Amino acid sequence: MDTAQETIQKPEAKAETKTFVEVTGSVALLEGLIAEGTDVIFGYPGGAIMPIYDALYDYKEKLNHILVRHEQGGIHAGQGYARSSGKVGVVFATSGPGATNLVTGLADAQIDSTPLVCITGQVFAHLLGTDAFQETDVINITTPVTKWNYQVTDAKEIPSVLAKAFYIARTGRPGPVLIDITKNAQMQLFNYEGYIPCNHIRSYRPKPIIRNEYIVEAAKLINSAKKPFILFGQGVLLGKAEEEFQAFVEKSGIPAAWTILGAGAIPTDHELNVGMLGMHGNYGPNVLTNECDVLIAIGMRFDDRVTGRLDKYAKQAKLVHLDIDPAEIDKNVKATVPVWGDCKDTLPLLTELVDEKKHTEWLAKFREYTKAEVDAVIEAELNPTGDELTMGEVINQLNILTKGEAIIVTDVGQHQMVACRYAKFNNTRSNVTSGGLGTMGFGLPAAIGAKYGAPDKTVVAVIGDGGFQMTLQELGTIMQFGADVKIMILNNRFLGMVRQWQELFNEKRYSFVDITSPDFVKLADSYYIAAKRVSDRDDLVSSLVEMLNYKGSYLLEVMVTKENNVFPMVPQGCSVSEIRLK
Repeated sequence: MDTAQETIQKPEAKAETKTFVEVTGSVALLEGLIAEGTDVIFGYPGGAIMPIYDALYDYKEKLNHILVRHEQGGIHAGQGYARSSGKVGVVFATSGPGATNLVTGLADAQIDSTPLVCITGQVFAHLLGTDAFQETDVINITTPVTKWNYQVTDAKEIPSVLAKAFYIARTGRPGPVLIDITKNAQMQLFNYEGYIPCNHIRSYRPKPIIRNEYIVEAAKLINSAKKPFILFGQGVLLGKAEEEFQAFVEKSGIPAAWTILGAGAIPTDHELNVGMLGMHGNYGPNVLTNECDVLIAIGMRFDDRVTGRLDKYAKQAKLVHLDIDPAEIDKNVKATVPVWGDCKDTLPLLTELVDEKKHTEWLAKFREYTKAEVDAVIEAELNPTGDELTMGEVINQLNILTKGEAIIVTDVGQHQMVACRYAKFNNTRSNVTSGGLGTMGFGLPAAIGAKYGAPDKTVVAVIGDGGFQMTLQELGTIMQFGADVKIMILNNRFLGMVRQWQELFNEKRYSFVDITSPDFVKLADSYYIAAKRVSDRDDLVSSLVEMLNYKGSYLLEVMVTKENNVFPMVPQGCSVSEIRLK
């Protein structure tokens, strides 16, 4: 007997429909940048990145590209933008010399934890390794100075690699990332399914797990301290933890001193802000580092310019170290209690457990050292009796006029230390300077970037005559794009910081520090930038007012005394308690 076999019909599964468009790798890159919130790009075109620039032609309304005059200027501008805005700076450069010109800025951004995404063009994939025209192994060159880098040879990789780049650059301890894209990948068509931001990478943990037992231990140590002292760095700013930090400082009543990159985390005039740390920092914070009983370090890395001789640094103190980067814990100074984590998360936990106190007698000791420094150094610097202007009085007058509300961008040298010492930083992200690398030439392009990052702020670039000549071609960028940057050159006709060292430690053997400069006023005029030179004290304030009130960019050259030294100073090889007032 035949049996009819029953056929069971399974319902057809609905196929997922993905919408896609066919685009080039270059278009996918630009779409990704827009999705990440990029509004400005600093760059310089060339052969190997030309397809990206061709695609950029159709994105002029969405992406503001600033044509710099040198790739190093571009990356410093990207740094300035990131530092003033808190966003990721974006930089374009071509292959070969274009890419290698980024290296100084990458190194600067790496050591100062500045988030950047740099896109470099590269020769066609089939030419890699053949010594093709303008081919350089940018991946191996930049590996030591980037948080992450990657070479793209297939356009399909671009969306995911870009998303990963932004995630790595901005999370955890921020830093620079570089993506090298071969020319064929820029031109290649592929099915683009949209941009998906990255929020997780399996092998990457941007925030270490907070261990509550360490928070408890730290609080016990702080509560038992008689002479506690806070050192804070840029980690507070990078973590956007200014409010949390101020709450901790005010509840604990502990004096707090800053590294130059930490300036602005709490206002300069806050009653518990006792000044700047380091080689040219304030007298009290340096000396009393070696008298405190508990040292609380927050988002700072114990750089040698802060510690002086490590074998004589705070040996009497127990150390609580808060940092997001576990590699910094115990690297230079051994922590008694390590507190891993983002300080925006760890500080509230710590604040909850610390006792509300006022360390009146301990704070008074800082005031005593401040008075000694005022009498020995500050009064003569800010109110000189000689005929020539000092850097300190210029910065002081600038500060009075801007009321501490301007973004001050400095280059590197004596003027940098003077500006950090005497400027007021009442707002977060208002001190933009090259810290760890100490890059001369940083100031002018970084000021351009800072203005794009904070367009509503007054941006003043304070630069020495030496550093200015390293990147002065970026006046052309200001001329073309109209960045409203106030440029103040403090001209002492010397490479001042090196000269100071040669005076103090090499018996005034001034070896190649006497620098001749062009007529900066005429130079500015040739770039259609308003300019003026001032050397008389009677003209200083009116000239500063003219510069600040001018609608547009302005260059003010201030002639200052030639052999003025920056004090206090911790001589190299000495402990912080051996700081000199003269």
